[in-house]
Amino acid sequence: MSWEKETDEIRRRRELAKRQGGEEAVKRHHEKGRLTIRERIAALADEGTFQEMGEGAGVPHFDEEGNLVDFEPANYVLGFGKVNGRRVAMGGEDFTMKGGSPNPAGLRKSVYAEELALTYKVPLVRLHEGGGGSVAGSAGKGNARPLGEPVFATPRFRSIAQVLGEVPVATAALGAVAGMPAARLVASHFSVMAEDAQVLIAGPKVVARALDENLTKEELGGAEVHSRSGVIDNVAANEEEALKEIARFLSYLPDNVWQRPADIVTDDPRDRADDALRDIVPRERRKPFNMRKVVKAVVDKGSFFEMTRRFGPSLITGLARMNGKSVGVIANDCHFYAGAMTAQAAQKLRRFADMCNTFHLPIVSFVDEPGFMIGSASEKAATIRHGTSAIAAVMQSRVPWASVIVHKVFGVAGAAHFGPDGYVLSWPSAVTGALPVEGGVAVAFARQIAAAEDPEALRAELEAKLAAGQSPFPRAEGFSVHELIDPRETRAKLCDWLDWVEPRRAIELGPYRTTMRP
Repeated sequence: MSWEKETDEIRRRRELAKRQGGEEAVKRHHEKGRLTIRERIAALADEGTFQEMGEGAGVPHFDEEGNLVDFEPANYVLGFGKVNGRRVAMGGEDFTMKGGSPNPAGLRKSVYAEELALTYKVPLVRLHEGGGGSVAGSAGKGNARPLGEPVFATPRFRSIAQVLGEVPVATAALGAVAGMPAARLVASHFSVMAEDAQVLIAGPKVVARALDENLTKEELGGAEVHSRSGVIDNVAANEEEALKEIARFLSYLPDNVWQRPADIVTDDPRDRADDALRDIVPRERRKPFNMRKVVKAVVDKGSFFEMTRRFGPSLITGLARMNGKSVGVIANDCHFYAGAMTAQAAQKLRRFADMCNTFHLPIVSFVDEPGFMIGSASEKAATIRHGTSAIAAVMQSRVPWASVIVHKVFGVAGAAHFGPDGYVLSWPSAVTGALPVEGGVAVAFARQIAAAEDPEALRAELEAKLAAGQSPFPRAEGFSVHELIDPRETRAKLCDWLDWVEPRRAIELGPYRTTMRP
């Protein structure tokens, strides 16, 4: 007796599942300029590599004679694919069915996404567009099933939290993302949103009913809002660019915390010396310069991948390579608050340092830190608490740190740029101390300046005298830095340092554990 009838039905169900929400629903989705979830996965994964899991999950429909006439698939597509040759778990909501709000099978598959990555120890990519649960229930029929989960059920957020400590997680918002998908979006190491997407705790109708605020989705949670709120890391021009950013982010990281990032072959000479570095920092203390040019001149050409640029903009964070090795990069941007550490910048630093420590990325710090941001707004933002928490995160680092003092290092906030047992290089443009000269003179010599015949002349004289005392040469003479260098030597010195720390990195594998922070 043959099983042909059953195998034909398996094939038929798979074909019907590929129709997603139906021809009209897919057409409407395309008319909005959006890809379907299957098209998104195909665009991200290497051609022909996606292997779906749970193709048969869904609800079949039969005629009166028991013949299969339709199949309503799970509206969450999940499986394995390869991205640049590496195996990755990937999935996302199917917006063409119920606007991405989960049906019963879709909910089960979405919950399993983290478990899949944890079981097979591979990176996880989530491609979000859709809402969370409905007041009508996932089946849309009220009390069609027991209300709530059983008391013995594993909390859904356990695996969502656990996966962050074991494998890289990258997510994209590719349309309206609300409720539980929004929470999963931010529970990641890297998040990117298309410029026309939105991320919402609740949509406009719910907000209007609860708070009498009448706002559009864009006004509530568009890219302009969340690139500055810190909810997402990067904004991409469109879906295709967002997927490219995810692929690039993953290229710097290992598959899991029991591995190190793979080195790549580069034709960028390790001893390359960029002449522009010698003169990039102005002699005038208060004149700004472009720190991104410094970073890009030192790391492998074209390798700097910046993250979270619009949130906490006085601090630059990103991934790069040095002689083919992946590193995390932090640097100050003196165009914002002279590079001072704000509450947002501190939160950004803490999160970035934790990611680098989780995935064994040595950290290179380019320092131009004037201290914590001051003033009433800074006090109300709890800057001292967030800043101290960031310093604690740095002090708990297990990865090697190298710090290049490019310009300023002042105050308590300066400690956030130097890891334990770090390698410290200084440029001749470096100035260090408890306070910037201008603030220090204003405090220490207030009476003398006020009583002087020419207060401004005395102020300038005192500032010049104290500035001379902040020269980097005495620190080098006292071995307070490892080396005072010609800025053009920076790349070669850092490439040498990465070779030196190689044996240390070999014993740091496994999950990253920390204590409570301020």
